[in-house]
Amino acid sequence: MSTPEMTLEEARAYDKKRWLWPMGFGIIILVGAALLTGWWFNITWLLFAGPIIVYGVVPALDYLIGKDSTNPPERVLDVLEDDPYYRYSTYLFVPVQFVFLIVATGIVGTNDLTFLQWLGMTSSLGMLSGVAINTAHELGHKNTRLESWLAKIVLAPVAYGHFYVEHNYGHHSNVATPEDPASARMGENFWRFLWRTMGGSAKSAVHVEKTRLKRKGRGFWHWRNELLQSWAMTVALFTGLVLAFGVEVLPFLIVQAFIGASLLEAVNYCEHYGLLRKKRGNGRYERCRPEHSWNNDHIVTNIFLFHLQRHSDHHAHPTRRYQSLRHFDEAPELPTGYAGMIVLAYIPPLWRKVMDKRVVAHYDGDIRQANLQPSKRKKLLTQYPPPSGAATA
Repeated sequence: MSTPEMTLEEARAYDKKRWLWPMGFGIIILVGAALLTGWWFNITWLLFAGPIIVYGVVPALDYLIGKDSTNPPERVLDVLEDDPYYRYSTYLFVPVQFVFLIVATGIVGTNDLTFLQWLGMTSSLGMLSGVAINTAHELGHKNTRLESWLAKIVLAPVAYGHFYVEHNYGHHSNVATPEDPASARMGENFWRFLWRTMGGSAKSAVHVEKTRLKRKGRGFWHWRNELLQSWAMTVALFTGLVLAFGVEVLPFLIVQAFIGASLLEAVNYCEHYGLLRKKRGNGRYERCRPEHSWNNDHIVTNIFLFHLQRHSDHHAHPTRRYQSLRHFDEAPELPTGYAGMIVLAYIPPLWRKVMDKRVVAHYDGDIRQANLQPSKRKKLLTQYPPPSGAATA
């Protein structure tokens, strides 16, 4: 029998990306260095390092470096799960994020920036706040008190604390159904989806938390309300930054939070577009399976997002840590990583050209099995008529 030490080394050897995972928070250091350089030397374009890297550099690197679809063997998954190295890569994200947030807010509050400079700082911080939500997602699924609180703390700068509640208890129950505000429908463009999911997710989170507290005999305004805890962190953080650097930083904080939240929702848009779980005879939906999530194995985006693109395995095993998530051959595949897909999502005609035919192919030509935008259903069925002889949906 192998010794624990040998088993640990064996497990580590199967993770070819092991030493790359710290780049999950390394993107903050990279963007932060670019912003400080741009501000110090008055190089305005460098202040847009966030969107340049997220929308340009990462998709280009995904294309150049390619994919990794290898899976760790089942016998080493538990060992990888217990390796503290992977947890530390997510823990370190938190102080790095907050140091950059404070420094960036200080620059905006204590310097006379041009509008273009302000826009660059705001958009770059917004990009990093959006990436931070992914780290909160990884932390928030873990069954430890420390990681649960770290998830809420990471969500404070983006003012999206309800994500912690809604994602875990709303989205994971209703994913790939019309009831889920975070599952995009075929024919629904991103800009329409953005407003539906932002409002719907907040409403869902309130409902989930009200129900949870009621079961425990508590009212909504109880101090154990996790929504109120998360939102209070944002209020405290923004208030502290305003007191430290002046009220002029408040628009900066609000706009960067919106940009960060919209980046998260752009990822949500990509993850389940058009995919639908079937209803059983009892009126309940079938169990979520690999074919209900769009996946991708491009290396660079997976490094920055802690394997989020192995989304099918995440929905099958929500508490499984990122290093152990597996590729499924039967899961539908996006043509490129989330970073590149987000750019397409912003341009609805391009998105439809790339993705609608993939939804059609996924359902063997019968899009009646897909999650369709109700207002576009008739048009879509005319454009993509079901195969002759197909059973009525």
